[in-house]
Amino acid sequence: MNLKETPVIQAHGLSAVFPNGNGGLHALDHVSFSVHSQEFVCVLGPSGSGKSTLLRILAGLLKPTVGEVLYHGVLLAGPRQGIGFVFQKANLMPWRSVLQNITLPLELRGILQAQAVERAQEMIELVGLQGFEQSLPRELSGGMAQRVAIGRALVHDPEVLLLDEPFGSLDAMTRERMGGELLRIWQKQRKTVIMVTHSISEALFLADRVLVLSQRPGQLKLDISVDLPRPRQESMRYTARFGTLAQQVRASIGEA
Repeated sequence: MNLKETPVIQAHGLSAVFPNGNGGLHALDHVSFSVHSQEFVCVLGPSGSGKSTLLRILAGLLKPTVGEVLYHGVLLAGPRQGIGFVFQKANLMPWRSVLQNITLPLELRGILQAQAVERAQEMIELVGLQGFEQSLPRELSGGMAQRVAIGRALVHDPEVLLLDEPFGSLDAMTRERMGGELLRIWQKQRKTVIMVTHSISEALFLADRVLVLSQRPGQLKLDISVDLPRPRQESMRYTARFGTLAQQVRASIGEA
């Protein structure tokens, strides 16, 4: 990573206030940070600290009350093709097969069907769903559905991938396995990733940096580099360095 390059994403003084008839709900308070090309950044914080709000602002889905987001140095005024988003729930269309759910973004862009299917098949192989192309969402496990959602977000080859607690509804073992799968995909695709999670262990295992938000209104409490070597191995979760980093992050959340 060349830190002299213009960051892919720059957040400058982001604040978000939602009208609620009682002076407004203050979700974020002057949050600033930058993310460089191919960085994997995880965002942690207490419930209600504005993590999901922050991610939606970075996606151009929500306009900040104060502040701005720059994408390659240009003001982000709305959703961009170069930014993909994976929500907490897979939100698959129940009447469309795995293949058809993944081709949907390409269809909406008017891509020829043959090209869309070819690209979707590449994504199915990338996320490990070969053989399930014609399966409907109701026939998939939660982890498989999230794989489809990730494939759908990647099918138009975005530069930035935003993930909002994508494994939050999965059981612990499936969640850990999906974290490993996400790392595998990231190492192949080398996207710039910003991911919201509630798991300190998940954040440290996946990320190059971890950002911690305070209690609402969310302020940036900690921006810490994760100096664990890559490729990451499961055994790293039990090392002294991993434990030290986890203590730092946990203490920051506790003080939030």
